Amino acid sequence: MTLKKFRIISFKKESTIIEFQNVSLSYGNRLILDNISFKINKNSIHGMLGPNGAGKSTIFNLLIGVIKPDNGKIKIFGEEINHYPIYERTKKFHTSYCPQYGGYFSDLTLEDNLKAISEIVIENKNFRQEKINYLVSKFELENLRNIKSKFLSGGQKKRLIIAMSLLSEPKILLLDEPMAALDVLTIKMMQEIIINLQKESDITTIICDHQARDLLACVDKAMILSNCKIIAEGSPSDLVNNIKAKTAYFGESFNYR
Repeated sequence: MTLKKFRIISFKKESTIIEFQNVSLSYGNRLILDNISFKINKNSIHGMLGPNGAGKSTIFNLLIGVIKPDNGKIKIFGEEINHYPIYERTKKFHTSYCPQYGGYFSDLTLEDNLKAISEIVIENKNFRQEKINYLVSKFELENLRNIKSKFLSGGQKKRLIIAMSLLSEPKILLLDEPMAALDVLTIKMMQEIIINLQKESDITTIICDHQARDLLACVDKAMILSNCKIIAEGSPSDLVNNIKAKTAYFGESFNYR
């Protein structure tokens, strides 16, 4: 089922916020990314799909600065970022990353997790609690304020991590498998959260997930990685009808609607 009532690429002038130019990366003799190039438009929701080991998480790591490419350029807002360390990328380019696992302090309560991050990213002390209260309300976490995060459900942890990532008011949000291991109702809630972030905030969201149908229901565009290359790219309807995508990833019977 398609949740999005529109695809932002259909009515907004495209403005590139992230660009990979001929990027390659190897670990020893193992090639991970082979001369890949792509662009992601401002305020869009962009998906990444592909089998395990295709390079999806590697692209996130390249963006946040955990690793550097062997060749090629990575640009944000038109500026090459290859030489920027992690903390400068976060601060200068307003990026925020939600990992698949962890991302919170297990022995702190939900509210104390938010307070800990707010003390780092929000300079105005008087504004910190106001922002926390807003996010707690926005993500329906009010009754969980005093619960240690290790006791939260999978969906509650995902909402907490996204709330923590929004404290810095990012312009780029990276979501690594936000719908993994969640039940059907929680996945729908997560999809609605992602779509509402686009409607309400000037945020460009990139989602990496194995749940192809759930991902395609909430993105504007997506790309499929396989054998170190981007083999297909486009809108959800374009992808599911792409012969290469069917052969390498979806299969013949896949339908995302």
